[in-house]
Amino acid sequence: MEKLKVGILGATGMVGQRFATLLADHPWFEISVLAASPRSEGKTYEEAVLSRWKMTAPMPEQVRNMVIRNVNDVEAIAAQADMVFSAVDMSKEEIRRIEEAFAKTETPVVSNNSAHRWTEDVPMVIPEINPEHFDIIEAQKKRLGTTRGFIAVKPNCSIQAYTPALAAWKEYEPYEVVASTYQAISGAGKTFADWPEMNGNVIPFIGGEEEKSEKEPLKVFGRIENGVIVPAREPVITCQCVRIPVLNGHTASVFLRLRKKAEKEELIEKLVSFRGYPQEKALPSAPKQFIQYCREENRPQVSLDVDYEGGMGVSIGRLREDTVYDWKFIGLAHNTLRGAAGGAVLCAETLTSLGYIQRKP
Repeated sequence: MEKLKVGILGATGMVGQRFATLLADHPWFEISVLAASPRSEGKTYEEAVLSRWKMTAPMPEQVRNMVIRNVNDVEAIAAQADMVFSAVDMSKEEIRRIEEAFAKTETPVVSNNSAHRWTEDVPMVIPEINPEHFDIIEAQKKRLGTTRGFIAVKPNCSIQAYTPALAAWKEYEPYEVVASTYQAISGAGKTFADWPEMNGNVIPFIGGEEEKSEKEPLKVFGRIENGVIVPAREPVITCQCVRIPVLNGHTASVFLRLRKKAEKEELIEKLVSFRGYPQEKALPSAPKQFIQYCREENRPQVSLDVDYEGGMGVSIGRLREDTVYDWKFIGLAHNTLRGAAGGAVLCAETLTSLGYIQRKP
């Protein structure tokens, strides 16, 4: 197939850099335009970013000499792209405004930002779990007055460590969840070089994260009704979020109650056999096996498991019966791959496969 031309909004930040590395040799997408804040406008990507390149992989050659556009030049950027990925660093109000502006140029937007996650007709999707939520796009287009432009978002990075397990166990009806997440510093767009005070440190607060962690899975598990997505009422989730001295990988410690009884091996089988649309269609970024179960008592570990399935898989371990709740387990997901840019790319692949993203006429 002829590659779709894609733009990256917020290309100079950590997630924007991750988008650049993921899209450089993508079989379906070709980077056609990079955009960032006005202070980077007119610079080559190398000039703007090289001194603060945060990826372990080298900067892709194809983007080094691309000249950065001002992200506010919506029409000019949209003219160069069939769709855009959004990772802009702005206020939520500014993000909502600029993402809608791009959608109204008939340019689909797949966003890593949180600004539109609670817009009722914007799908928030983990492609293995709720791709049917993309059906809401038709209602969104009517509101925006577009024929092909829309906004889709991926959910918060930390919920990827436990929400897939809840989805795999849906038939057992999880109804109460207590989760503590231990989150890597790259989730704040940092490395140890620019956040040295995180060495050997733990910070028991991440602004806004607990609310997202408690509410976003309910939208993922929700249903479409009268042109909006209605969040599920269960499971009720309470969460604490802690920043720890790890570069990549969000770990979750989870306790839950199920309405229907299950055996341990039964639950493990549901995890490892859980598949979705990306696996069925063998999408380019899809892990072959979405969830692995680690039987060793000391797994999953960041150093051993964060890159499972190229960072796009989820690792679960230490599933055991609990003395207060029914079950407890540990989950791990790569926060900038599955949880951020990689998850957004997988959403775009799903949308392309479903026919929502096409070449502009």
